[in-house]
Amino acid sequence: MDTSKLMFRDGLMKDERILITGGGTGLGKEMAEGFLMLGAEVHICGRRGGVCEETAEELMGKHGGKVVPHACDIRVPDAISDMNDKIWSAHGPLTGLMNNAAGNFISRTEDLSIRGFDAIANIVFRGSFYMTHDIGKRWIEQKRKGNVCSILTTWVWNGGPFVVPSAMSKAAINTMTQSLAVEWGRYGLRFNAIAPGPFPTKGAWARLSPDSGTSSMERGVANPMGRVGEMHELVNLAVLLMAPGCEYINGQTIAIDGAMYNASGGNFSALAAWGDEQWDAARAAIEASNAEDKSKRTV
Repeated sequence: MDTSKLMFRDGLMKDERILITGGGTGLGKEMAEGFLMLGAEVHICGRRGGVCEETAEELMGKHGGKVVPHACDIRVPDAISDMNDKIWSAHGPLTGLMNNAAGNFISRTEDLSIRGFDAIANIVFRGSFYMTHDIGKRWIEQKRKGNVCSILTTWVWNGGPFVVPSAMSKAAINTMTQSLAVEWGRYGLRFNAIAPGPFPTKGAWARLSPDSGTSSMERGVANPMGRVGEMHELVNLAVLLMAPGCEYINGQTIAIDGAMYNASGGNFSALAAWGDEQWDAARAAIEASNAEDKSKRTV
């Protein structure tokens, strides 16, 4: 991220304590850096505890401040509760939650196993709800204001061919966002979401663009603006929704995709042209990426 392009004043997020799920890599790491630079105390969690620790050390080495890593599997409600107990007791109550942790891969739905479906749904759908529910109940019981933002996709509006588990799960979190904004607004809690277009990260691209045949997406060819997103653009939007100053924004999902959704649907419908050979190659590449990821998990 080009940190010189952050558009907000220094110290804007002072006194904020924000947890980012999946904060050790990708978009989560970028948002963690932005929030830290603006004065927030940042907590990051993920299944790869060592990766979270390395990210925390890297960001504090660059910017100072406080980044606290946590090894946590958000698919397990008890693990979430234990982590949040530790945060509340050792650091104080959170003021914000960024539901960023996700999993995804391209697949023909007829090739998808139930285990493959659950691998995505248990993180995106169940994990995001478990985390939101645990933290939200704490805020309500303690009569504290709180702020939740979730990273979604534009597929929540038009479906996601070849990524059906993710599309279904993200759509559910979009509904959660709209529902809790109404139900829990009276407690001073806000719920919004961001629907990014293509912002290339290593983990996502290895599973969504595993062969050279989809490299045009990475170059932004299918986008009306002719490019992919730049990280500071997404971080600036995340700050807008998570920092003080725009508290009247509630129950919204905001796309940041260069109008790709408007122009082409922004999904993987073009993969209908693939044959068995291309799908076999993609599956092999995705399995290799998954194996590398699993080797680094600590929970």
